[in-house]
Parts: sequence; C-alpha cells; structure tokens
Amino acid sequence: MGATLKEIRGLGVVTADFYQIGLEQAQQQQFEDAIASFSKAIQHNPHLANAYSQRGLAYYDLGQLHQAISDYTQALERDNQSVLAYYGRALTRLALQNLPGAMADVEEAIRYDADHALAYRLRGVIQRKQGDIQAATTSFKKAAELFINQRDVEGARQCLATVETLQPPEAKAISKGTQRIITSEKDYFEQLVEKAQQGNIQQALADINWILTADPKDGKAYCCRGIVRAKQGQYQEALSDFNQALLLNFQQAIVYRNRGHARLQLGDHPGAVADFNHALQLEPEQAQNYVSRGMAYHKMGHVMGAVEDYGEALRLKPDHAAAFYQRGLAHLEAEERLSAIADLQRAISLYIEQEDWVNHKQALATLQQVQASKSAIPENREEQLRQKLMALVGGQWAIAERFLRNVRAQYPGRSEEWYFETVILDLERDRGV
Repeated sequence: MGATLKEIRGLGVVTADFYQIGLEQAQQQQFEDAIASFSKAIQHNPHLANAYSQRGLAYYDLGQLHQAISDYTQALERDNQSVLAYYGRALTRLALQNLPGAMADVEEAIRYDADHALAYRLRGVIQRKQGDIQAATTSFKKAAELFINQRDVEGARQCLATVETLQPPEAKAISKGTQRIITSEKDYFEQLVEKAQQGNIQQALADINWILTADPKDGKAYCCRGIVRAKQGQYQEALSDFNQALLLNFQQAIVYRNRGHARLQLGDHPGAVADFNHALQLEPEQAQNYVSRGMAYHKMGHVMGAVEDYGEALRLKPDHAAAFYQRGLAHLEAEERLSAIADLQRAISLYIEQEDWVNHKQALATLQQVQASKSAIPENREEQLRQKLMALVGGQWAIAERFLRNVRAQYPGRSEEWYFETVILDLERDRGV
C-alpha cells in the first residue's frame, strides 16, 4: 500500500516537507504549485510512490490527463498494491474513454481495498457506460452500503439516486412515492434485522437510528426499527414505528404483517386480522400471511377459520412447518386429537429437515404432552399403531410415511391398520425387538 506521512518522514525531513506542502497546495486547488512541490519530493526520493500518485491527481485536476497516466503508472511500478494509484488511473482512463483500462484498474483498487466506496461507485459509472445496467446497479448499491457504514450521507444519497435512475420505467412506477433504501443485492435492512436476530440488537438499532437521523422520512427504516423493537418485546414502540412507516407511504405487506403481529401481542386481535387482510391483498400468494391471520383467528376463538387459513398456507407452501404446528394446535382446540397429532408429527419432521432445532424442541414437547394427556376421546387402534411407529422412527413422520408408501405399493387394497402393523413388524424384526 502507499506510504503514510509518518513513513515518508522516515525517508527524510526534506522529502516529507515538500510532500506535505504539496498536499496542502492541492487542497487549496493550487495545482501547479502542488505539482512543483511533489516533483521536489520525488527529486529527493524517487522511490516515493505516493508522491507520484498525488502529482498524478494534480495533473488530472489541471486536465493534463496523459501526464497523470504517466505518474500513476510510475507510482504502481514502485508500489504495485497502491489503491490510490489504481483508483486515480482508472478515473483518468475513464476521462480518456478507455473503458477496458479503467475497469481493469478499478477492479484492482477493489481487490486491494474491498471497502473502497468511491471505487465501487466508479465501477458503476464504467459499467453504466458499457451498457451493463444490472452490474452498474449492483455496484452503486454496494457503494451506497459502504457510504452508509462510513456515515457518508451525501455519498449514499448520490448512489441511491443513481440507482433510482437506472430502474426501468415499470419499476419506477411501482416504487413511486415509496422510500427505497436498498444498498446491496441483499437488502441492507434485512442485514440489520439479521444482526438483531444474532443478538447484536443495540448495534442494529444504532445503525437504523443513524439512518433516520440522516433521512427522517425513510419509511423502510421505520419498518426495520419496528421489527427489531418487536424482537425486543417492545410492541407498543414497534407499533408506533409501523404506523410511521405507513404514514410515509411505505405501504407494503411486510409492514402490515409485522404490525399485525405487534397488535396480536398487545391483545388487539381484530386489528391484527385487519392488518393481515391488508397483507393478503398485497401478497395473496404469500403463505406466511395466511399463517399469521390463522393465528389471529385462533386467538379470537374462530378455530375453523384458523384451520382453513393454515390449510391455504400449506397449499401454497407444502413444507411450511409452522403451518402444520399451528394447525395442530387448532385441531387440539377443536378436540380433533388424531388430526392434531398428525400435524404435530409432520411439523416435527419438517423442523428436523430444516434444522430448526428451537421450533423442533417446542413441537416435540407439545406432541409429548398431547400423547401423555388423558383424552376424553378413546384412542382407536390406528392411532395406537401410529404412535408406536413414530417411536420406532424417532418422531420423523417423513421416514414413517416412506415405509408406509412402499408397503402400500407392494400390497394394494389392504387396511391402514394392516399397513401400520406390517411396517412396525418389519422394523422390529430388523432391530431384533
């Protein structure tokens, strides 16, 4: 990398003095004087890469582009990892319309400094000129993310404004009137929510609060803060944030869905249902919206409405473990014990497949409690066999169903009890029971 001023002073007081004077002159836009000072520093120490880079920048500011290219190249001959030289030469080559050369240099700058926001922004400019709008959008979003991390409000705003101009007309129409702070391929606010989920809640809130200080009309930031506050159990404060997001025209399903959950926690069940209805209007094919409304219906005592919603969620997403689990609880409420056990068993199997051990533990505990409790409904033979089979396969219904499917294919037309008994006998025989 380029030498620091302390390292330059180690090369000689005279060299350091000329170099420092040159920096001050360049800052005051006295570019010809700066060039003279950097030249004297180089004369005293011809190995100083940073002096060549700074003189190249002064030449660039004077419009003497070929001299700038020469200086940046000499800087790289002395320090082939100089981010300053790569970035400066990329900027100059862009001015000379040498897009391939500019791209090669800016990629090197990013390779040696992955947090160089200006380099990502410059790469976006080059890609835009090359006609690669998708790649340019990604580069500008990355630059904006880095500017936000570095608390550079204006830099972030410029990049986000450029991203907006790169959107096709139909995308602009959809997002009109909506605050859009999207700073990478993975939404920046999604990253903050994940940070909170990993336990770093205070840092996530600090980042969001900074964004809101920079832009108090950012509806998405209010939505994000509401989600994080809800994770802290601050549901009233979360509700306030979701309300503010909606007032700022960030009227998206994620806001209504999360406000519905906050209302659910605060006991406002009708309000929650109204929010989930809004979410479903905006995202009718989103299974989670049906699961959420089903939970609200269940809280209101509308059990059959809850069962119907969970069923619709499973139609849209057959491996939605939470839908099976919640439907199992609803079946218990309706005293449909067999259906409840079947749903809980399926939820347990899916949680295992998805490696969701927290929810797996909860579902397994619920199932064990149901099976251990005395029911007013006498157990039939099929349920007894089902429970015995589940014990043999470790509670994983997917495995049990695979065994049953194989036996049904081999011996069609038999009773369900016969299929259960056959699989159980085969498993016990294999295990020497």
